[in-house]
Amino acid sequence: MSFLGKKICYLDCFSGVSGNMLLGGLLNAGLALEALREALGLLRLPGWELSSTPVMQSGLQATLAQVQTEENRAHRHFSDIRALLEQSELDQAVIDQSLAVFTRLAEAEAHVHGTTPEKIHFHEVGALDAIIDIVGTVAGLHLLGIEEIICSPLPMPTGGWLHCQHGALPLPAPAVCELLKGVPVFGESLQQELVTPTGAALAAELSSTFGTLPPMTLKLSGYGAGTMQRQDGRPNLLRLLIGQSHSAAEAQQVEVIETHLDDWNPEVWPHVAAKLMREGALDISLVPIQMKKGRPGFLLRLLADPAHAAHLRNSVLNETSAIGLRFHTVQRITLPRTNIELTTPWGTVRAKKVTTTAGVRITPEYEDCTRLAEAHNIPLLKIYAAVAELSGTVSVHSHEPPRHDIPK
Repeated sequence: MSFLGKKICYLDCFSGVSGNMLLGGLLNAGLALEALREALGLLRLPGWELSSTPVMQSGLQATLAQVQTEENRAHRHFSDIRALLEQSELDQAVIDQSLAVFTRLAEAEAHVHGTTPEKIHFHEVGALDAIIDIVGTVAGLHLLGIEEIICSPLPMPTGGWLHCQHGALPLPAPAVCELLKGVPVFGESLQQELVTPTGAALAAELSSTFGTLPPMTLKLSGYGAGTMQRQDGRPNLLRLLIGQSHSAAEAQQVEVIETHLDDWNPEVWPHVAAKLMREGALDISLVPIQMKKGRPGFLLRLLADPAHAAHLRNSVLNETSAIGLRFHTVQRITLPRTNIELTTPWGTVRAKKVTTTAGVRITPEYEDCTRLAEAHNIPLLKIYAAVAELSGTVSVHSHEPPRHDIPK
């Protein structure tokens, strides 16, 4: 059984990300060079040429995208780039997303250099090649019909220096650190720039989430090459995996977070549970256990999407008496579901329509059923029976609230 959703692109940044690596990956995955040149021509910006060169790295065929320009690293203000985009003939969605990337860049540079976005003097990222990289990436994704981007955690160097218009800056570049606030990163024992400001801004702005490869039916893959030679000899490539997302019935990787509590006031559990769910927990439970020395205690366990796991771990430590946590990743499968409404003689009941290999199952929302039962002073089972009659497929096993452990 297959449930195909939107067209998604996964950025596998095992060697980092830059603007030209993204362009090269899109071209290697099937984006036509002439179509991209035509789209970029709508900028009405002269003095550049985009080339696509096949290269080999570690036996892998990749594409090196390069922008040749006639200008000598022109410095543009944020307002100049905004005017350039707004006056272009590009699709409005491309204009809006490109402007959002440059806005993010301007805000990061302003924070690092202690000024305001409008006063920011774009140096490297204001040059023609950087403009083509950013607008080209956004336009290329639009041409390929990509509806969502998911990005892997990003590698960061553990030392080294970057020489730019401001002088020598430590790696990772300060602007990159600012751009990647809230983004999962990991250290690499290299003293080379792996994530450029342009690449960081594109990944941070365009990606809906960061984490592992999502469930998808893989359709295309592409490798974009960087110009740098890695010190460790590994390929300096960005991999794009493009396909149709799966809404259900597919394996998903989630993180299990748990801890034992024996010196904690359980009266605060409803507050903690509600907060964890608001912050993205997929499921939570509190189980009574017998601990060492005969103490009664609790096992607190929650499921989390990898993208939300770090924040949820901090919340557990802040909201309980736990001084340590255990966590590991597991695989799970879920079924597709949609929210529907059913009209009973006493009012409307929200329900979930769940698709299984054996057919469709309708499960009413417990809270709505109890609300109607109390309002009309009728047995709760009578509400469930009415919903079952309406749907013909409702299965009611108890008066307990149905589980809601399927992700949004």
